Amino acid sequence: MCKIAVIGGSGLYSMPGLEEIQELEIETPFGKPSAPIIMGKLADQQVAFLARHGVGHQISPSEINYRANIYALKSLGVERIVGISACGSLREDFTPGDIVVPDQLVDFTKKRESSFFGEGLVAHIGVENPFCPDFSNQVYAAAQETDAPVKRGGSAITIEGPRFSTKAESELYRSWGIDLIGMTTAPEAFLAKEAELCYSVLFHVTDYDVWHQTEAPVSVEQVFEIINQNTGHAKDIVWSLAKNFNARRNCHCEFALSHAFATPLFAASTENKKKLSLLIGKYLDNQ
Repeated sequence: MCKIAVIGGSGLYSMPGLEEIQELEIETPFGKPSAPIIMGKLADQQVAFLARHGVGHQISPSEINYRANIYALKSLGVERIVGISACGSLREDFTPGDIVVPDQLVDFTKKRESSFFGEGLVAHIGVENPFCPDFSNQVYAAAQETDAPVKRGGSAITIEGPRFSTKAESELYRSWGIDLIGMTTAPEAFLAKEAELCYSVLFHVTDYDVWHQTEAPVSVEQVFEIINQNTGHAKDIVWSLAKNFNARRNCHCEFALSHAFATPLFAASTENKKKLSLLIGKYLDNQ
């Protein structure tokens, strides 16, 4: 059983420092995850690692099987996930090279499967806080123990991609008061909530999107240059998180589904209940 998982984004396709490694191929009712899950020990904690874009970055943001990724990690006993993602900055004081642990999220995607529920079983999950505040505090505290240039707070928007923004779009997001822009945090964060997992994200600021008057517009080369520079910071933060891990969950994430069901569970089909048993089993047991 493994309580902590890391989902690595652009440029982070492995987790340096893992020991006693196992590579797990997992099938889920929603298909295969992006890559085999690597599980091992880090600072005496079992940690799972999943490359969001696949090994070698073969899967675009819109093609990621987010449901399979979250379901597979849940099946391993994971309770907390930290996502690591590249992002653009929409404000002057979040500079390239910074790492940000945000508070809020706007989903501006259009094509993605964003829920485990449907097909006769409706659930409306509450996501006032899309990132678990308690776990985000742990992640931030872990980052502060390192020499990483980390900042806390801010809102992020997930766009569909894979293209970057137009200048008009970038200025629009800024006018909405959004601080960071990326392509993968939604629906990942919302699916984690439906799976009753604590989710936080480490955003690696790689660029100023395309709004800045004196900085070059975002490019793939720029993104990967900063990510490669920050790989050591990501490793150090995850190691610090594992070393200081508090297994007690001081939040309500593990009960996120308790008031979410619009469909009485007894009315759901046997097939759907079987498909979702990993997520809803404890609620079926109470019927």
